[in-house]
Amino acid sequence: MTEIRNCKECGRIFQYTGVSKICTRCQKKEDNDFNVVREYIYENQGATLTEVSEETGVDEDKILRFLREGRLEIVGEDSALILECERCGKGIRTGRFCDECAHELEKGLKEGLGKNREPMGTMYRAHRKKRI
Repeated sequence: MTEIRNCKECGRIFQYTGVSKICTRCQKKEDNDFNVVREYIYENQGATLTEVSEETGVDEDKILRFLREGRLEIVGEDSALILECERCGKGIRTGRFCDECAHELEKGLKEGLGKNREPMGTMYRAHRKKRI
């Protein structure tokens, strides 16, 4: 059964498929915005967030979201577009965490899962009889 939701961007009703929280019309616009921003950043290394936003017409929050999602990466060593690790505050090029913090978080999660893992017992499967 399909689920009907309101688009997070425009508020229109759309058929939710479990992939995106926005309608196909807004998804196309977002994909276009992403491509415009990506091209601008790679052609104009060292551009500020404000400059990218003004030149491309894409909102600063959306550009930061693209960076946080890992869809874009900051190019150049002295780029003015700066992200900070959400855990330690170190400057990063893409995503939410620096490599060290991501590794520590992953290690902690694996350790936590390993310690609390207990056998769950036997799983039984019900077999249905076919009606003739």
